[in-house]
Amino acid sequence: MKTINSREDISKLVHTFYSKIRKNELLGSIFNSHISEEQWPEHLKKLTNFWETNLLGIAKFKGNPSAKHINVDKNMNHSIEQIHFGVWLQLWFETIGQLFEGEIAFKAKQSARKMSTGQFLTIWNNKPENKKSADKSVY
Repeated sequence: MKTINSREDISKLVHTFYSKIRKNELLGSIFNSHISEEQWPEHLKKLTNFWETNLLGIAKFKGNPSAKHINVDKNMNHSIEQIHFGVWLQLWFETIGQLFEGEIAFKAKQSARKMSTGQFLTIWNNKPENKKSADKSVY
């Protein structure tokens, strides 16, 4: 089993993982309806940049994942739920386990767990029914 040491390793992880995502019964339609076939190569490059920044500390990623996730949820009529992030995380862990081991592989799992929780909460807090109740709360 190999350790994650380079951009090439991260690219392999990202490409293998998103190949699974695109075929997944629950997640595939969401990703494939928001990212056209022509956009996938650039999207995978951006995701590789994201994970290279997070795992190897090489600053390459620029973007706002939270805004993108909120927009996807809006486009999906606010139907993205915790189960979607659970399946995403399960496939991420599975892919890492098939390809890599070691400290950075562990860090990739921990980072994904933290990120998926944060993104889910961001989406949840921006759902219309939750924004209304937040607006009514008194502090």
